[in-house]
Amino acid sequence: MTVDHQTSALLLFSVFVAVTLAITTWVSRRRQGSAEEFYAGGRLFSPMENGFAIAGDYMSAASFLGISGLIALVGYDGMLYSVGFLVAWLVVLFLVAELVRNCGRFTLADVVAARMRERPVRIAAGTSSVTVSVLYLVAQMVGAGSLVALLLGGTGEALRSWAVVGVGVLMVIYVSLGGMRATTWIQIVKAVLLLGGTVALTTLVLLRFHGDLNRLLHTAADRSGHGDAFLAPGLAYGTDWTARFDFISLGLALVLGTAGLPHILSRFYTVPTARAARRSVVWAIGLIGGFYLMTIVLGFGAAAIIGPDAVRASDASGNTAVPLLALDLGGGAGTLGGTILFAVVAAVAFATILAVVAGITLASSVSVAHDLYASLRRRGGTPRGEVAVARVAAVGIGLLAIALGLLARDLNVAFLVGLAFAVAASANLPVLLYSLFWRRFTTRGAVWSVYGGLVPALVLVALSPVVSGSPESLIPGADFQLFPLQNPGLVSIPLGFLAGWLGTVTSAEDPDAARHAETEVRSLTGAGAV
Repeated sequence: MTVDHQTSALLLFSVFVAVTLAITTWVSRRRQGSAEEFYAGGRLFSPMENGFAIAGDYMSAASFLGISGLIALVGYDGMLYSVGFLVAWLVVLFLVAELVRNCGRFTLADVVAARMRERPVRIAAGTSSVTVSVLYLVAQMVGAGSLVALLLGGTGEALRSWAVVGVGVLMVIYVSLGGMRATTWIQIVKAVLLLGGTVALTTLVLLRFHGDLNRLLHTAADRSGHGDAFLAPGLAYGTDWTARFDFISLGLALVLGTAGLPHILSRFYTVPTARAARRSVVWAIGLIGGFYLMTIVLGFGAAAIIGPDAVRASDASGNTAVPLLALDLGGGAGTLGGTILFAVVAAVAFATILAVVAGITLASSVSVAHDLYASLRRRGGTPRGEVAVARVAAVGIGLLAIALGLLARDLNVAFLVGLAFAVAASANLPVLLYSLFWRRFTTRGAVWSVYGGLVPALVLVALSPVVSGSPESLIPGADFQLFPLQNPGLVSIPLGFLAGWLGTVTSAEDPDAARHAETEVRSLTGAGAV
């Protein structure tokens, strides 16, 4: 990148950081001591505002950078992420949104603990939520490192490391000072910027090919070096049966994982009613659906215009495909248009990362304070004490995410998010669905369901090719790979459901029929909901 590109992009990014910090500072002057204000923004957001915030929370670096990069490198198979991320919202809309809003206050554990013994359930659900959040954060950190390395014209590890540290510091400031209200407005601003930037790039790609999608796809196939195989299933996941099972495993994780993501579930508590939560999801589906359709155009556009070889030369995992595409669409290196468009896209991508990490960090710190701390503390704690713990937890989670982000800096961000979705679908979704729909579900079943999905998912990832056994692994010099699939969802998701069932049928505890009836009425009607 030239000095002009670097200066322009850094200037625009600095403007975004200044605006979001101003929002955070303004919000921090308001009353932030109450848990409802800090955790849920006072439940004052409209469905449209919350829908934009959900979209801003969900359209992460994995979406903007990772998916387009994967499509540019492997063609059709990379589209699985776009389709999976979008279809997942049907599960959220029909099974989760309204019921979660009616049954809980701030976290997933609130829903499960409504009819169980609170302490063991909160500890299990809080542990799972923090684990999923940290895995998701790592993906955003990796995206930040790749983007800044490209932005500053180098590939040195020092640039990536400082980018990860900088994002970590900013996200801690956003969360600890502004809470949910500031985080929500940051996500709304980011969603508008991201959608605007994506529409502009998609329009320019289509104009380059005179609106002829067929020509775009065939040009991408010709430049890929794989011919028509680039446009057909199997390039990444069709080499053998192991790859095919990996494809199924990833698809399951993407479709089922969204309903178990802590930072998505927490957004349903920022609106006043269950009806508003449902309308928020409808807004989000419209915005997210349009966005993911455009990422497909951008991915094939990068393959057709830049070429997979050039994308891979810039970043082996494809994370910089969209910024490189913007540079070319604007007129190329050294042109005013290229400089401006690259700067805008780089700034939007960084804004995307900052907004998403703020939302995830807030959700995980709330789980630490509201679930873990509240369960382990002695009696006499106060909501203000919980909020103080949440602020401290944000710092600790930020440091952990920075450390793991530095370790995983060479992996594709969409792939990393796929792992987070697998853990969420394995540990959080089974216990959530059982709690909402199974009358006989017990405390033991809830605890076993969480750990029965969480532990196998993490163990299988540790024993998979992701960690060891190949040059692309996190530890390339080691080989303790025992599990052949890169995504554990095909095995760990059924185990989470099985463990919940087994824990329930072997439990001597009699389910509290009265509490279940109360929870059922509240979930379906909203009577008694906070």
